[in-house]
Amino acid sequence: MTGRVGFRCDAGVGRGVGHLVRCVALAEELRTRGVDVVFVGAVRGSAWARAQLRDRGLPLVAAPDEPVRLAELARKLRLDAVVLDSYDLPAETGAVLRDAGLAVLAIVDGDPLGQAADLYLDQNLGAERRPFHAGRRLAGADYVLLRDSVRRCRRASRELRGARAVPRVLCFFGGTDSAGVVPAWAEALVATGVPFEGTVISPAPFAGGDAITAMPPTDRLPELMARADLVVTAAGSAVWELLHLGVPTALTWVADNQLIGYEELVGRGVAAGLGDKPGEQAVGTLARLLADPAARAEHGRRGSGLVDGKGRERVADALLALF
Repeated sequence: MTGRVGFRCDAGVGRGVGHLVRCVALAEELRTRGVDVVFVGAVRGSAWARAQLRDRGLPLVAAPDEPVRLAELARKLRLDAVVLDSYDLPAETGAVLRDAGLAVLAIVDGDPLGQAADLYLDQNLGAERRPFHAGRRLAGADYVLLRDSVRRCRRASRELRGARAVPRVLCFFGGTDSAGVVPAWAEALVATGVPFEGTVISPAPFAGGDAITAMPPTDRLPELMARADLVVTAAGSAVWELLHLGVPTALTWVADNQLIGYEELVGRGVAAGLGDKPGEQAVGTLARLLADPAARAEHGRRGSGLVDGKGRERVADALLALF
């Protein structure tokens, strides 16, 4: 297959890296099929996010804000299609790109925010049951986009976790902790009074105490997830990776667009719900999970199998059929 696809997304301290990570997963799949890919946008304030592109040899080109100029850039880059993954783009961006003869895939989380596209992707659990009137849509966990590094960890996940007297806990909130909540959730873990071995991923160093090792954003995150007995995180893109690995997870949310996923996952019992603040109720839930291996295992069992890891192949098939 020949062709060229552009990914219009941004990442950085203020925006987080979830949009970039899922686009990288689709870009990896397209390249296995002989499709050239280029990222069009900005990555600011996160060396880890920039490394996700650099280490994979994925080029990054600065993007203009105006849709007409973006269409001009797309033609200059000889793109056949553009993947839009941003909440901040002007609503007419997709329509302008389509008028310029480009196929458009819009990755959305519920509301498409007015973007016109040939194809929409909403990989959130339960999205297939929610009404959608904008056009053709790929919806639900069958279309989750996972990176190579996560898919490689699947087989090893159960072997890396074991029956330990002291559970191993991983706490992270994206590649940038854009909401600045990591220290508060680390304190909530300590406040349980239950022994654990903690690894906390934080862009900024902080003193977590004897039970916690803090480390900066790392490409070892899939391995750390696979080894964990419990992960504390937000209901963002990393949740799909955790479901694929079958890792017991306790969720909060740090952005309004994450609430729909949080409610679906917690409602199904796939993850434990912590609410939106590390208060008394959240500390009690964490204490129960740390002290009860069976309760943790039940969440992992319910989540395992929901994400088969082949979503990016299905999305690539549908995208390439457009041109």
